[in-house]
Amino acid sequence: MRFDAGQLGVLPLLPTALLMLLVGRTAAGTADRLGLYEPLQARSVVLSISSAHAVVGGAIALLMGDEGLVRATPAVAFFGCAAVSGVAATIGVARRCGLVELVFDKLDPVAFQGLRSGFMALFALFSAGALAVAAGLAISWPRTSSLFAEAGPSVGVGLGVWLLCLGYLPNAIIAGLSYVAGAGFSMGLVEVTPLKFTGGPVPPVPLLAAMPEDAFVLSPAVLVPALLIGAFVGWTCRKVSERPTSRLRAVLVAAVTAGVGCLVLAATAGGRLASGAFDPVTVPAGLLALLVALWVLVPGALVAWLAGARVKPVVAADAAEFVEPDYDEDEVEDSEVVFEDDELTDQLEIVAADEFEVEEELDDEYYDEDEYDEHDEHAAEVEYEEEDVEYEEEDVVDEDEPLDDEVLEDEEDDGEDDAEPAGPEVVEEEDFDAEFDEMLGMEPEEDLDGKPER
Repeated sequence: MRFDAGQLGVLPLLPTALLMLLVGRTAAGTADRLGLYEPLQARSVVLSISSAHAVVGGAIALLMGDEGLVRATPAVAFFGCAAVSGVAATIGVARRCGLVELVFDKLDPVAFQGLRSGFMALFALFSAGALAVAAGLAISWPRTSSLFAEAGPSVGVGLGVWLLCLGYLPNAIIAGLSYVAGAGFSMGLVEVTPLKFTGGPVPPVPLLAAMPEDAFVLSPAVLVPALLIGAFVGWTCRKVSERPTSRLRAVLVAAVTAGVGCLVLAATAGGRLASGAFDPVTVPAGLLALLVALWVLVPGALVAWLAGARVKPVVAADAAEFVEPDYDEDEVEDSEVVFEDDELTDQLEIVAADEFEVEEELDDEYYDEDEYDEHDEHAAEVEYEEEDVEYEEEDVVDEDEPLDDEVLEDEEDDGEDDAEPAGPEVVEEEDFDAEFDEMLGMEPEEDLDGKPER
């Protein structure tokens, strides 16, 4: 906003954070009601919300005009409202539309661990800044209470001052984060860092009572939390891989993530504060991002390099020598042992030998030799009887097979044509007919013509 005395560009981050939370929840609810689940489907929700906020913000800036007491630039209002609401809506639909999975699927495990550790470092630094502000307010509490009393005796004035301090509380925490990291902050002529202090006038706001009033000898001690946070990042990345270079890459990703996060926070925390002695309010974003990246990278790399697992050297077969084992012989061996060699060897499991035991002594009931001998003899007798039955059936079929009259007549005709003596044949036929009649229980008929017929 612009006044006759200058500009007010220090954005109160608490109302902005609440607005972004509301926009994010609205976008998430819209995605649920519409049943959106694909990343490309999130465009409609994000574009509609951001365009609506942009139009409303630009319209308000136009209605304020250029001749009023408070003015705003329409272009800045249009794009600023669109950016804030668009980021909030994107965060709101990120999980429901699969944007988070889309980003994380592109990362390998090393980069994913580095990104996770970077956000953890950013949160830890923000917490350290909040502790610094709380400690400053606790130490200077008499001055804080006197500033509330000087603001005015009425309840309305006290409530307004309290809301003002509450709205700018995130800005003060980011300034404390910068102070803990070593970059510090400034307000007009006042500059506060752990290694440098320049005094001057400050607004009579109770929240600003947390600022140090003088330089202290022990001020550099506030850098210890940043050092510990960097070591913690290295400790979280020590098991990401057996290769030291991979662990260093994870720490590097964490350092970049924390640095970029601090850059964004510092860029939104400061701004113009009219044109008086308190202008401008500055949190050096570039210097803060660089220092945070170094605080995470240097101690984190050392811890990850030294505390991580080491690859055992492979000895050639010709130059192999006996090496005493470095384990305690009294220790109980594990039932499952896994051998690893640079993620390329197969995992072998030593199974208990009880699973492969074979019963050598078997029960005699299952191997009775007499029983098997009797069974074999019985089977042989059955086969022999079956063969006799088959032979008898063939004989019966041959003996009982009837002869056709036509066949007999043909044989007789052939006998007459050849003029062979029929004596022996007649006798055989008579004998055959007699036997056949005897088998059927019939009496032989007399041959009136001298031929054997029935």
